[in-house]
Amino acid sequence: MSRFLDLTLNGIANGAIYAAVALSLVLVWRATRILNFAQAGMLMLTTFIAWAVVDSGASYWIGFAVALASGLVLGALVERIVIRRVEGAPALNAVIVTIGLLVLLQALAGMIWGGNPRSFPPAFSIRGYEVGGRAVLFSPFDLFTVLVVAGLMLALTLLFARTSLGLRMRAAAFAPEVSRLLGVRVGDLYTVGWALGSVAASLAGVLVAPSVFVSPNAFDAVLVFGFTAAVIGGLESPLGALVGGLVLGLALSYVSGYGGAELVTLGALGILVAVLMIRPSGLFSRAQARRV
Repeated sequence: MSRFLDLTLNGIANGAIYAAVALSLVLVWRATRILNFAQAGMLMLTTFIAWAVVDSGASYWIGFAVALASGLVLGALVERIVIRRVEGAPALNAVIVTIGLLVLLQALAGMIWGGNPRSFPPAFSIRGYEVGGRAVLFSPFDLFTVLVVAGLMLALTLLFARTSLGLRMRAAAFAPEVSRLLGVRVGDLYTVGWALGSVAASLAGVLVAPSVFVSPNAFDAVLVFGFTAAVIGGLESPLGALVGGLVLGLALSYVSGYGGAELVTLGALGILVAVLMIRPSGLFSRAQARRV
């Protein structure tokens, strides 16, 4: 029973990370109808910047703020300089561009910081809580991660459902020509969507960095699992991204604990295939999801 509890708590902590990455993908998708496969490179770069700030002697919270700020700027620049050239083109063009951008960012980080993994300090203790005289696999930092990701999900839900900015972003993504005729500055809203998505990804990078260390290729698996979580929940739903991340985190924790770590990737693939076969648009999709 104690092993099951440990695996469950570990799955919740890992699932929160996957949910954060899924939320960043959902945000960009809902704003621009583009799947950003460069998200791993973008969050890696901003996490490296935060590491450099902390390594220079600044506090964790200053590094945390720098990561989010650099993510905001990076997302806006990527949309303005790179993505804008392929907006409105066939969807495959954007996919190829984002994959190329991922390779470019990883190469750039390797040239600046090298390939050696760097340790990143956590905000709080990573020692598990004491429950019944034993330490469980859930620490204060894990609790912080879960609460932050839940807050991010709530903020995104309110943004798209309750604010004029969110509704205009959705309108610009679904019907850009009509939105322009109505006076909506579609290009600016695309930039905002990418900037906010990059902030969400930067948040995920800072949260996962103490567990995986920081290196140019350290976050590739996180992107794969985050994408899987986004598909499970449905690319239209912030709540679905959160639930998808937690479901995936729990499932992979049980697979790793009872079947072996080597089966984790196969387990994620099996879950993804099952969801695509049973409900291709995601567990939280709705028939009216494409209406503004």
